[in-house]
Amino acid sequence: MELEVRRVRQAFLSGRSRPLRFRLQQLEALRRMVQEREKDILTAIAADLCKSEFNVYSQEVITVLGEIDFMLENLPEWVTAKPVKKNVLTMLDEAYIQPQPLGVVLIIGAWNYPFVLTIQPLIGAIAAGNAVIIKPSELSENTAKILAKLLPQYLDQEFYGENIKESPDYERIINLRHFKRILSLLEGQKIAFGGETDEATRYIAPTVLTDVDPKTKVMQEEIFGPILPIVPVKNVDEAINFINEREKPLALYVFSHNHKLIKRMIDETSSGGVTGNDVIMHFTLNSFPFGGVGSSGMGAYHGKHSFDTFSHQRPCLLKSLKREGANKLRYPPNSQSKVDWGKFFLLKRFNKEKLGLLLLTFLGIVAAVLVKAEYY
Repeated sequence: MELEVRRVRQAFLSGRSRPLRFRLQQLEALRRMVQEREKDILTAIAADLCKSEFNVYSQEVITVLGEIDFMLENLPEWVTAKPVKKNVLTMLDEAYIQPQPLGVVLIIGAWNYPFVLTIQPLIGAIAAGNAVIIKPSELSENTAKILAKLLPQYLDQEFYGENIKESPDYERIINLRHFKRILSLLEGQKIAFGGETDEATRYIAPTVLTDVDPKTKVMQEEIFGPILPIVPVKNVDEAINFINEREKPLALYVFSHNHKLIKRMIDETSSGGVTGNDVIMHFTLNSFPFGGVGSSGMGAYHGKHSFDTFSHQRPCLLKSLKREGANKLRYPPNSQSKVDWGKFFLLKRFNKEKLGLLLLTFLGIVAAVLVKAEYY
């Protein structure tokens, strides 16, 4: 691994990943990989999670293709330096923010969405001009193998029927360890619906728990399985307090016909994201940042937010040596008049109209002084 990191660092230092043309080429190659090897990708994910082709395509493949197209469309604008507002002291200087790649980034994939949660951050990292090391989840081994095979070839280097168990579209737990972990969450719980399991196929039926003690294990960690604990509350105030007394969640899902109630839940709680009257769908919008807050995650990605996450916003101020005389205000010896002038220049903010008026007034005073001097 150390040798691989050193190789990737050298590749980044060569500058190959920075030009816009190279970034666009790599994104186009990644899109070509997904389109040309779609069947292989679908097969690998299905082998890991027993996901139906429809679910894999709608949840992972389409999301990745949409993200790539969004990047290709907007990247030329994002990489350009953005001028920033200046104050009186810097109004004649050049000031801008230039997005700059971070360098070498490590992307660690997750097993629950093994393709999209690996490739989507990769898209942002490439767009920002970084060199990348990818570690797919070892739990989704088939997806990891297909990614290890395909990436070097292309880059520089609805619901279920009555018998859910027999449905080819109902997904399975990723491995035996996680199967047993989820079973342990059910211990001592009151099962209102479901609860059937099959260790041989790692099958757990959709399960609803009632009368759940908020202090039990099932309420203390992410479940990553088909279990829904229900905690009754008396009113919306109690619901808000319940949420705010705990770590901030990755997502908040509010179901109600009352739009004001949904807005109140949004305003008075904190979470990584919110979807009203549905679940997960905020993840599909690449104009939204996706990420947690506090213990549910740090940072965000998707679309422009991926580019920003994998970029350093580098502030640049370029002055002219011809105006060095104006800097005497900053140099010793100090005096009260210098302090007063410094406060005026540094604390004042002028919009274009006010600045133009200020300059016009100044020129008017200068002209009046010149006319007066000539007259006398």
